[in-house]
Amino acid sequence: MKKIQIKTLGDLKKSGYQSKTIKDELRENLISNIKEKKTTFEGIHGYEHTVIPELERAILSKHNINLLGLRGQAKTRLARMMIILLDEYIPYVEGSEINDDPLKPISRYAVELIKEKGDDTPIAWIHRSERFVEKLATPDVTVADIIGDVDPIKAANLKLSYADDRVIHYGMIPRANRCIFVINELPDLQARIQVALFNILQEGDIQIRGFKLRLPLDMQFVFTANPEDYTNRGSIVTPLKDRIGSQILTHYPNTTEIAKTITNQESRLDDRQKSTIYVPELAKDLIEQISFEARESEFIDVKSGVSARMSITAFENLLSTSERRALISGDESTTVRLSDFIGVIPAITGKVELVYEGEQEGADFVAQNLLDNAIKTLFPKYFPKIEKLQKQDEETPYDDLISWFFNGDGFELLDDYDDVTYQSKLDEVKPLDSLIADYQPDIDPKDVYFEKEFILWGLVQFKKLSKYRYSEGLQFQDPYGSYISGL
Repeated sequence: MKKIQIKTLGDLKKSGYQSKTIKDELRENLISNIKEKKTTFEGIHGYEHTVIPELERAILSKHNINLLGLRGQAKTRLARMMIILLDEYIPYVEGSEINDDPLKPISRYAVELIKEKGDDTPIAWIHRSERFVEKLATPDVTVADIIGDVDPIKAANLKLSYADDRVIHYGMIPRANRCIFVINELPDLQARIQVALFNILQEGDIQIRGFKLRLPLDMQFVFTANPEDYTNRGSIVTPLKDRIGSQILTHYPNTTEIAKTITNQESRLDDRQKSTIYVPELAKDLIEQISFEARESEFIDVKSGVSARMSITAFENLLSTSERRALISGDESTTVRLSDFIGVIPAITGKVELVYEGEQEGADFVAQNLLDNAIKTLFPKYFPKIEKLQKQDEETPYDDLISWFFNGDGFELLDDYDDVTYQSKLDEVKPLDSLIADYQPDIDPKDVYFEKEFILWGLVQFKKLSKYRYSEGLQFQDPYGSYISGL
């Protein structure tokens, strides 16, 4: 770039370069994007009419921002994507610890260097990717880490007294001058550390070990916080909240379609899994519905939230379960089965915070309960609803299927069946074919067997059939079969 060829302050002045604050940069580039209909926050789904407009308004207002929301709501990703709105390169005084603007120096080093060398002062350029600093708030963070401290070694080497401000070692915030500075999990930051931020956010000066330095730092602060932390681990002190211009509430996806888009985008799948495993759309819906059920479950702490990462890892586990089964059975390619969902349970148990009742039941029970509820919720969207109360002798679309189980000895689906055996076993249950033909006539042929199994699982949830899980697989029977057979 032409600008990067400029190496001295004199050349910078001749180029007509104009200084602007980081918040002006963000504002001007956002205005340009809006006018040109460019998408600034690419890959963020479900926030188009809620979070993103609020975030853009905060940037236009030149506010420091607090993103408040439960786990897995893309708070940190939104903050990281703000670097797109920075100018590609900006100049700074070469050798400056705090990225001094050559036209508006603030550090003693830069002021004295420019005073000494004038227009020959060397300058360098910094790319926008280097203008993002992130700090996770942890209990061990100190004022020295983020603001600075007196450096006795520097004092000794330069033979300076502790009264000289040149003995100061700058912390993360001064070194991030002219950058976006993100503090994640702000309530975890000790109250005394939060107090140290007051002057930086409002007055622009910092205080280090008795030094009051008037350093008008040019910063864009973005904080992230989880509402749960306000009671569990700490809080944001009121004067600090008062200095944060905009607090923006994030949220989970409102629909399964948005959730599926996020999961598909974020899942880290192997190329072999993508090419050899077919995933029916209903299977993707079930993965997302599990998360929706979890957010409503009586066994799960709603204040803790259920991260979008649960759906992502559950989807990855689902495909790995199908892949492992195909490797064992020798199938070159396969289709996800509903019985493969047993493999998503470990992805669920590690992602949810259980209340007392959930702890009593156990994490595995809660995970299985979420899957059962997801099937029960989606079933009426694909097949006729099963009423809780039905008149005696009233005919239903499922009578032939239930009779098939009453007149037989049950039906087994083993986990390690190859695809041919799996399909032939489901084909034995003839009433499933008529249900598919009557209520899903336009179904993709590749989805047929998944939906056949889905019907069986659905009837179990509505107490029309019984299901028993044992080490090798599943057994389906009539509602009373398990008692008769002693299972």
